Amino acid sequence: MKIDVWMDFICPFCYLGKHHLEQALAQFPYKDKVEIEYKSFELDPDQPLYSGKNIYQLLADKYKMSIEEAISANERIGKQATKVGLNFYFDEMKPTNTFDAHRLAKYAKTVNKEKQLTEKIFNSYFTEAKLISDHGTLTEIAVAEGLDRNTVIAVLEDSSRYANEVRSDEALARKYGITGVPFFLINEKYAVSGAQPIEVIQDALQKAWKKETLTV
Repeated sequence: MKIDVWMDFICPFCYLGKHHLEQALAQFPYKDKVEIEYKSFELDPDQPLYSGKNIYQLLADKYKMSIEEAISANERIGKQATKVGLNFYFDEMKPTNTFDAHRLAKYAKTVNKEKQLTEKIFNSYFTEAKLISDHGTLTEIAVAEGLDRNTVIAVLEDSSRYANEVRSDEALARKYGITGVPFFLINEKYAVSGAQPIEVIQDALQKAWKKETLTV
């Protein structure tokens, strides 16, 4: 059974959803027969590398809310994160463009390091407050996960490398009508949208497995 997961590295619900999926799979009897493929999705392709504004300012501007409302909303998300063992430090986060991070993840996939790198990029952004559009930062993240430094630098310096793979994922998302992430698609048939509770994902896995095995 294959699960395609569309997500963006600066999306808190994506990081939550990723861990909800992993915890649901840990209790799934057939987890060894499940393949996960991460798909690129940019919440805002026009997002600058780093404007200097913090996450509260950006949310307030985007959703026409007060700074206090933005802080409160993120505090609620932070409490959800804590429940699955994650720590989000919103005060220090550096909202930024994620295109290069997605390209780097596509390279990591070619050397069977996508899973590790994806987790580390999320952690670097949400917990360590690193600027994940900075090439030096991305290089150090990648090298720490066992990727070749020279190849990583070459990939990051050439904006065309793995760009088609990222754009292909985004085009497929548009084809499916995906407008928000995280979005989970099981065997190209069964969809789960958003950072749903672990129980909801478990139920979707069970139902999809039952339907797919009965049709074989």
